[in-house]
Amino acid sequence: MNDIVKLQIEEFPKALLEIPQPPKTLYIRGNLPPKDYIYLSVVGSRKNTSYGRDICEKLIAGLKGYPIVIVSGLALGIDTIAHKSALNNKLLTLSIPGSGLDNRVLYPRSNIKLAQEIIDSGGCLLSEFEPDFNATLYSFPQRNRLMAGISKAILVIEAQEKSGTLITARMALDYNRDILAVPGSVFSSNSKGSNRLIHQGATPVTTSEEVLEALGFTIEKPTQNDKEKYADCSTEEKKIIELLFEPMERDELVRSSGLNIAQANALLSIMEIKELIKEELGEIRLV
Repeated sequence: MNDIVKLQIEEFPKALLEIPQPPKTLYIRGNLPPKDYIYLSVVGSRKNTSYGRDICEKLIAGLKGYPIVIVSGLALGIDTIAHKSALNNKLLTLSIPGSGLDNRVLYPRSNIKLAQEIIDSGGCLLSEFEPDFNATLYSFPQRNRLMAGISKAILVIEAQEKSGTLITARMALDYNRDILAVPGSVFSSNSKGSNRLIHQGATPVTTSEEVLEALGFTIEKPTQNDKEKYADCSTEEKKIIELLFEPMERDELVRSSGLNIAQANALLSIMEIKELIKEELGEIRLV
């Protein structure tokens, strides 16, 4: 087992010192991420559905390669899926369990192997409880404030109306953290809490790009060369593209195309929808 170390207060993640009730002590197994990394807490139901598992894996996979730390609580369900997805995509992950960090008390017992994998991958376990502290009913809400406090944003994936997940979200709101929520079926009890968060102003997210943008990253769209961009164009579309080596007025372009007015206007509308051309200031140009 890796040594459990008591952090000096100057070693605490800075964000935890800014919350109303900062921890007085912090124990760690493993290594804290680099200081410039951004923390994202992923929380959700212990009894997740296949939808919850799939969207959690999909969203985290899309964060691969970014300086992001996935934070969760080592619990069963979404917590476990979030940690494992981070490991599978070479992202650092940090766990804050509701117990001490000694393997004899680490909760849940079924995730002791996962905890070691988190450490071996360069991540860590954090707790404000003494190393031999057994998890209790009150220790989970207490640790939830650390999950909320350490992160720039909280991503909620499946939450029932009354759950620890919503406690974490409310704390995050109090700490002025961003709340991101995955919309779910109105027929699923697992989605009632997350859908309510969206109704109350949480940011709905369905793609990794939306998560990245919420965390402050600029997403660069992949560029295409002309050959790739126009590969699927029809003969008529390619003729329009050739004519638009310089912007042209619509009437002139229609005349030059050799098409009748109805055909030309229909074709230009389709090309505009496909984002091949755009019309502005009375002229049509290539995008």
